[in-house]
Amino acid sequence: MAETATQARYENEQLYADHKKVYPQSVSGPFRRLKWAILALTLGAYYLLPFVRWNRGPNAPDQAILVDLPNQRFYFFFIEIWPQEVYYLTGLLILAAVALFLMNALAGRIWCGYTCPQTVWTDLFLLVERWVEGDRRERIKLDESPWSISKARKKAMKHVAWIAIAWWTGGAWVLYFADAPTLVWQLATFQAPLTAWTWIGILTLTTYLLAGFAREQVCTYMCPWPRIQAALTDEEALNVTYRIDRGEPRGSLKKAAALEAKGKPAGDCIDCYQCVAVCPTGIDIRAGIQLECIQCGLCIDACDTVMRKVDRPTGLIGYDTDFNIAAREAGKPTHVRFIRPRTIVYAAIILIVSGLMLTQLLTRDDFGLNVLHDRNPQFVRLSDGGIRNGYTVRLLNKALEPRIFTLNIEGLPGARLEVIGIDTPKSASPSVEVGPDTTRELRVLVFAPPDPARGVSTPVTFTATNLASDDVLRTSDFFKSPGD
Repeated sequence: MAETATQARYENEQLYADHKKVYPQSVSGPFRRLKWAILALTLGAYYLLPFVRWNRGPNAPDQAILVDLPNQRFYFFFIEIWPQEVYYLTGLLILAAVALFLMNALAGRIWCGYTCPQTVWTDLFLLVERWVEGDRRERIKLDESPWSISKARKKAMKHVAWIAIAWWTGGAWVLYFADAPTLVWQLATFQAPLTAWTWIGILTLTTYLLAGFAREQVCTYMCPWPRIQAALTDEEALNVTYRIDRGEPRGSLKKAAALEAKGKPAGDCIDCYQCVAVCPTGIDIRAGIQLECIQCGLCIDACDTVMRKVDRPTGLIGYDTDFNIAAREAGKPTHVRFIRPRTIVYAAIILIVSGLMLTQLLTRDDFGLNVLHDRNPQFVRLSDGGIRNGYTVRLLNKALEPRIFTLNIEGLPGARLEVIGIDTPKSASPSVEVGPDTTRELRVLVFAPPDPARGVSTPVTFTATNLASDDVLRTSDFFKSPGD
């Protein structure tokens, strides 16, 4: 038993030691062009959005997307999220998770292959590497050659470019947490706060290491999604697939011609290994769907290019389903079905959660009212027979300018409301000014005339009216009486 464990450990060590660096080869085709387009779109948005302006009126920041930590605000164009609205974050997390499930049900790991930040930045780093060191063969030859001035120059150029990209990646991230032009000037003049420099350094280092060195190891060992999505997929989800029924038995053009001359079957795969050479994770798709495969489609472009050159039909590798593979083996018709119970449920969850969030966003108030009844004493009997109740009232002004609110009480005939510290005529409603982005706590007394018919607890409604807009906010509580 001990010998078996030792042997297994030795084999694992050998597997780790024998791991070889992956040198993806450049390829052209529709999937590669799609990936370039997504790369340009996502990175362009990431780097440029902090500089987009959005007019929100006086006293408000004009940056379109801003996480304003000092003032506890999140701004996204016309949307403003306050700290007490953390449920929006919960909704966004639910939407992100279900959208990922829906993408997986439709076409496997398309998130991983096209829009995952690790994939996007790795593609960008590989592009720089090819510009400086050449394509696959040139890079392999360069790494295997002894050190020279030319090799050192190329390596230095590559790493300087990588660090510059990583630096701008970290720098762009912190711009979402402060006014972008101001922070850029502070960084350029070395006057930026230490927090900004710290986070730029952390993100620069992680981007440089993950996109420049770890690459496919992140997808294989660090990311949990490949293991999760394997449990969520089904037989009708599209995945990058090698059509084994058409490709086997594989062999060179000469071997295939010899087999056909003898009347034996010959597959379309000419065993050129181009699908392996272009794979960013270095796998052979002909071995079937694997954990390392990010479903990027580059092997499809490579295989289709070869098939056209040898005058054979394209599509030997393509997006296909397990259902269609089994159907072809059985000689049955194939189909691709996007609308099925799984996708309908995912889409319905996305629509429901999005609808609830949008409804809440459109109907919310930008001021708040909270009322808390005194616990002891619950009421006070006055000398004239009237009853007095005490409350703690909190008025929240979420706007960035001061506001004046009037307080009233409904549901208690003849009642009078008084705010401690604010002189108000008995016949008028108290007016309270609340500063910008402030919560004001008030001590409020409610006086009710004698009423033998009044019960022990009478439901009442407190109202706060915004004088600038006449918007009214209501909250319910109770007026306590002896009940006699």
